[in-house]
Amino acid sequence: MDEKRLISFTQSLIRAHSLSGEEQEAVGLVIQEMKYLGFDRVWIDDYGSAVGIIQGRRPGKTLLMDGHCDTVSANASDWSVDPFAGVIIDDTLYGRGAADMKGSLAAMIYAAANVDRATLAGAVVVSATVLEEVMEGMALAGVIKSVKPDFVIIGEATNFLLNRAGRGRAEVVLETIGKSAHSSSPQAGICAVHEMLDLIRMVEGTPLPSDPVVGSAQIVLTDILSEPYPGHSVVPNRCRVSYDRRLMPGETPESILSGIKKMDTRDIQFTVSIMAGEEKSYTGMTLRGLKFFPAWKFEDDHPLLQSVLRGLKKAGIETRLGSYNFCTNGSYSAGIADLPTIGFGPGFETDAHTVDEKMKISDIIKAANGFSGMVQSILESSTGDQERSNIIGNKA
Repeated sequence: MDEKRLISFTQSLIRAHSLSGEEQEAVGLVIQEMKYLGFDRVWIDDYGSAVGIIQGRRPGKTLLMDGHCDTVSANASDWSVDPFAGVIIDDTLYGRGAADMKGSLAAMIYAAANVDRATLAGAVVVSATVLEEVMEGMALAGVIKSVKPDFVIIGEATNFLLNRAGRGRAEVVLETIGKSAHSSSPQAGICAVHEMLDLIRMVEGTPLPSDPVVGSAQIVLTDILSEPYPGHSVVPNRCRVSYDRRLMPGETPESILSGIKKMDTRDIQFTVSIMAGEEKSYTGMTLRGLKFFPAWKFEDDHPLLQSVLRGLKKAGIETRLGSYNFCTNGSYSAGIADLPTIGFGPGFETDAHTVDEKMKISDIIKAANGFSGMVQSILESSTGDQERSNIIGNKA
């Protein structure tokens, strides 16, 4: 593995601004690097994600390794270094996306290229997906429908833990309905904001579920708006709040909404819903769907986990099992598609979206070796029919 070029490639990815919906430069770099490294087939799918395949010499199953290439924004005035320069200081690479998750994505690409095709039974696919920061899993769904993997590895940061579970996320909207009146005679109306304050206390005072592996559910107020706005001498008759609701395995849109509707809210008039999402890709395609991204969990003795543990051990990486606190593309691969999925990557979850975001160079290299070990362990002994595994010629 050319470690020097791996790090140089990661720097190039950081220098490519790639806000959600603006990932084309980063995707182009991924395609170019995959071709240089000898991937058997590379393409850009309808939503703009980059996909590359390494085909083994023997028939077998398909492993998908996914890393998103979009990032959140960065205010350069808050940083001690240029967030888009890919600066290296000592053993540390700084820049937006270093930890979330261009360092891990680069490691996956190099790991796939480094496997021995002669011992590979099946195919390994790497995807650099778009729009993950705003619609977790929806772009990955397109990749999965195209390559039909048997297993999925999510490369989000775990600090080299092996995550077999993750919290989900939902955006919940509450709206109270009041009655307008002139503010000189407030008794003639019903203030929707006051109604909302009571409703908020009830919602936030309701016990939430927990899971011994995934942790605890969470609900956080993220936005509030009253109408009419601005309210010139008028009692507001509408108040709308948004909540970020972190989910546990088994929770559904119906269970979330019914739990709120069943509260003893006296005579407060309100509505509750899951927010609808709509995000446009740089290709012009639009992702649409409810902003509900399920939690997921696999048992400790799942065959994929055991195979990955063997691969990491061969690569000299000691690990233990963990779970994601934040939501990832695993919400689709595991939570909806029910594909065996694990998470593994360099860096900490808390490194994401931070000022002076960073990643140790040695950790990027360690991750690449770990991913390579995983691929070999998962696919070197898997079997399947030739038609199922030979996906190079399939149209995306």
